[in-house]
Amino acid sequence: MKDVYERLLDAASLRSADGAIRITAHYEPLAGVGTPVSPPTVKGRETNAAAHLVERRYVDGLATSVVLLDQPQSQANRCETALLDAIRRQAAFIPHLEMATESLGVPVRMTSLEAPHRSRDAYFRDSVDGAGVAFDATEPGMTLRDACPGDMSGYLREAPTDLIYGAWDSHRKRRIQVKIPRAYRSEMIGIKPLVGVRGAGRFDRLNLAGETVQLTETGWIPSPAEKPKAGVKTARMSELGHGMIPPSEGLGGVSVTSVQRSASLSLAKLAMLRFGPVSDELTQAARALVAAIALLGDRLAFAAPALHLRSGCELLLVSERIDWVQRGRDGKPVLDALELSTHEEALELFEIARDRAHAAGVQWATEPLILHPNPSLQQAIDKSYVIAGVGEAESE
Repeated sequence: MKDVYERLLDAASLRSADGAIRITAHYEPLAGVGTPVSPPTVKGRETNAAAHLVERRYVDGLATSVVLLDQPQSQANRCETALLDAIRRQAAFIPHLEMATESLGVPVRMTSLEAPHRSRDAYFRDSVDGAGVAFDATEPGMTLRDACPGDMSGYLREAPTDLIYGAWDSHRKRRIQVKIPRAYRSEMIGIKPLVGVRGAGRFDRLNLAGETVQLTETGWIPSPAEKPKAGVKTARMSELGHGMIPPSEGLGGVSVTSVQRSASLSLAKLAMLRFGPVSDELTQAARALVAAIALLGDRLAFAAPALHLRSGCELLLVSERIDWVQRGRDGKPVLDALELSTHEEALELFEIARDRAHAAGVQWATEPLILHPNPSLQQAIDKSYVIAGVGEAESE
């Protein structure tokens, strides 16, 4: 891995012919080609009914219909989850923020690798440190808040994954907000989708009557024979989880000819990272470290022989290529194989990059920055753990 690191060191600063790292993988459903898979479901723009994201693209030079099986945001979340798992089992450590508390006896944790807006999330804005100081008023908080394109050292030290997957400080009212575009991008698509249908319903062994009942603060009671008074809340038994629901036609899975994953790491984006008035050696080593974290996240999330995207979408890895993408020749980019097929190899590369960065003077946290919710946020968290009556089922 030392040779790979030396090449990555030059590539992350665009000091070689390498312009990107590209990953191309092919999958098929676990049960075989043609077996339906389940894409994410969205609300259709025109009908408001459940729908899949289907669009036209060029695939191998031909205009083809594809269905989105996993979008870039979701793929980034999978990498972050994999990195967090590695941190928790002590296979590696990457600096991150962690909000820690307890609600009704239940431990509650939220890290910057899980929060929707990463280190810039409102969970951390509304938290305090161990001394009760608001996060934004602490030294790490101010460093992240005041970062600029010329100095991202705070992110490198406290939340380096933000430099890979992107962040936007949209929860703080400032005319100049921190915006970090993603350097890593990955998505999965199904080729030539045929959309199916399915029957959905529910069988009740006791065959409870599907009548209307009255809702109370603690549950529900049968409705009296007379019409309920104005203002009394009512619901059907089926909405509360009882009774039969006759089967009806619904949106099913899709059958595809193949599943493709396309991922890339932008070396041009990494070459734009600056860390204040520091040496060229530190800057280059820091960029290479960020690149190594990105590759580690990808390998931890996607190097396994099989992949679970969601219920009904289990995939088997058929083939995979990882390439250095170099300056074009004869009208085509030059691809050179990057041997990094396993997460063990990626972990070794990361450790080399980390040690070299430390030797160059990179300052890096050695443990999570622990925060606690302020009283208002704690109250909101507690409310989420309170059970109040019964809820209405959205769907089966």
